[in-house]
Amino acid sequence: MALKLNAMIFPSACKLPSHSNSVRFPRISMASRLHSTPKEVNNLKKPYCPPREVHVQVTHSMAPEKLEIFKSLNDWAEKNLLVLLKPVESSWQPSDFVPVPESEGFYDQVKELRERSKELSDDYFVVLVGDMITEEALPTYQTMLNTLDGVRDETGASLTSWAIWTRAWTAEENRHGDLLNRYLYLSGRVDMKQIEKTIQYLIGSGMDPKTENNPYLGFIYTSFQERATFISHGNTARLAKEHGDLKLAQICGFIASDEKRHETAYTKIVEKLFEIDPDGTVLALADMMKKKISMPAHLMFDGRDDNLFEHYSSVAQRIGVYTAKDYADILEFLVGKWNVEKLTGLSGEGRSAQDFVCGLPARIRRLEERAQARAKQTSIVPFSWIFDRKLIV
Repeated sequence: MALKLNAMIFPSACKLPSHSNSVRFPRISMASRLHSTPKEVNNLKKPYCPPREVHVQVTHSMAPEKLEIFKSLNDWAEKNLLVLLKPVESSWQPSDFVPVPESEGFYDQVKELRERSKELSDDYFVVLVGDMITEEALPTYQTMLNTLDGVRDETGASLTSWAIWTRAWTAEENRHGDLLNRYLYLSGRVDMKQIEKTIQYLIGSGMDPKTENNPYLGFIYTSFQERATFISHGNTARLAKEHGDLKLAQICGFIASDEKRHETAYTKIVEKLFEIDPDGTVLALADMMKKKISMPAHLMFDGRDDNLFEHYSSVAQRIGVYTAKDYADILEFLVGKWNVEKLTGLSGEGRSAQDFVCGLPARIRRLEERAQARAKQTSIVPFSWIFDRKLIV
């Protein structure tokens, strides 16, 4: 079980708090969550200092003997994961959905795109930008998958099924950020330089989802996240359609479809782990849920707003793109898909984990209802992505 510290924010500085060096547990190190101030951003003499997290980092928590499980599943992965990938020649590409400069009607098509985008609110564009930035941080996600023991791409071009899946998954996902980026660029509704800075900050910050190089934890995390992105893109598609931008609805819908297919792959892996090692898998699921599933872009920063991710998330919650209810619904869906309630033959610790996980969706909903009842105060903040126009958060 990973050691945990409460999340903390320290004053902007590149030096970690002095107590961080006092941790001496094996395979454990400290991470910080620090943001540069605007003054530091503009001072080129300052060392590079992306936002970082403050918590105890645990590495290689999976028992060494369980590596054999993943080696033995290489053929299974070939038959069950690689078949879910689409051939490149039959895959959609970003240029299928947005005007391309070599076409004779390029300028007219861009004008039409901009006219359609006028019907969409600033709230919507902030959420679409946040979704695009999350997709553009793809290098971080491939890096994360390649930290997982037993399934990582050891050479960069390994021929194991696990490595082939990771590279091909990355290649498919790469189109998502490219497509949303091009749409936003052509729309003229957003400040692309501020968006580009946010992407650079986010990739530089990296991500520690507390998966501990452990593929049990890693594939539970990706199962949750792929469903979350499927829901988010599906809702941006729905809202675009409601406001008359059918082309943008199609864009978001195709991305959501990819996310659903990837969700199928990752949930299949965890389903197989439940079949082989139900006790270890339910313990891993409980561990991830106790630590909470952190969103991939939670270190989002634009050089100005230290609470940018929280503000973006508030807008997404308010317009119904991704909400606290969705979090509980995803967990309930996964618990049902993996038949967690029906697991038998568990150890005492396994049964406790089973009870915890199965009761958690209802608990999350109750806590959210109480939080909503208390949350009456709102604030108005500027978003640099939309030229500092202010929105309610």
